[in-house]
Amino acid sequence: MVVLLFYNIGLHFCHNVKRYTCLASILFFFIASSSFTYPDAISLNVSFISDFDKEAEQKEYYTLDSLEVVSSESEAELASNTPVDKDKIIEEEDNGLSEDQELAQGFVLANQIDDLDDSEDDFKETEDSSEVSFDKTDWKLILVNKQHPIPEGYEFPFGDINESMHCDKRVISPLMAMIKDAANAGINLAICSPFRDNDRQEGLFSSKINNYLEAGLSYKDAYNVTSQAVTVPGASEHQIGLAFDIVCGTYYSLDEGFGDTAAGKWLADNSYKYGFIVRYLKGKENITGIEYEPWHFRYVGVDAATIMHEQDLCLEEFWDMYLYD
Repeated sequence: MVVLLFYNIGLHFCHNVKRYTCLASILFFFIASSSFTYPDAISLNVSFISDFDKEAEQKEYYTLDSLEVVSSESEAELASNTPVDKDKIIEEEDNGLSEDQELAQGFVLANQIDDLDDSEDDFKETEDSSEVSFDKTDWKLILVNKQHPIPEGYEFPFGDINESMHCDKRVISPLMAMIKDAANAGINLAICSPFRDNDRQEGLFSSKINNYLEAGLSYKDAYNVTSQAVTVPGASEHQIGLAFDIVCGTYYSLDEGFGDTAAGKWLADNSYKYGFIVRYLKGKENITGIEYEPWHFRYVGVDAATIMHEQDLCLEEFWDMYLYD
């Protein structure tokens, strides 16, 4: 009976070999493709926003020191793996102390940039948000993300922050006003990573992927994790000149700790008055596709920024509520 049982089982598989081969192939494909999802169980001691550009050119910071650039030998170390002592950072901010004297000495009084063109200061004109209408073709509100890459042939007026740092010319006036008012409030801001061309964005993205590959991730996992920290080339707001990474003289690592500094709090509370928003908010990661970045600011204009600030909206949510038909 035992022999007959195994004989019949074997005969069954022989008669249905194609069917079971197909089922095994489907199961294998499902297991293999599931590796593209975010690897929660993997612990690699690698930060999403680690220092990914060690061999690239030195990171430059724009401060109020007569529009000069201060270069950091640490290349604006992005989220060092060393734990951040936030209490010490806040204490240094309050006491006017800084371990980075090179940046701290680069700031000057705001009256040294009083040559702003007042004709461009439309950011001071704020209407009642209940009466404001928005146009999806407005350059200030262009939606750029993984699902909405930069339109082919997109152009904007190229403006110079200084000799080596650039952005959309229409944003320079509110940007300078925000830095000036922050200085008057005792907040010393520094700008890094304004406009990036596509080659630069591709270099950053590739470097980040290589870091994860070296840490042991598969290419699919490395790409997936990288895209949550560095925007995919062709879908970065830095490439359209409307985004800026903003830090301060006492804290210039691009990590979540910046949001706990006096500068990070001032920007979160006041940047909307000049038309800027914290682009990637905490708790909105599933919508934006990007992790929380308290240093990344995007210009959208005062009216839209005010609504987003008051209603705690990210740009994607704002589009859903005000611009999609």
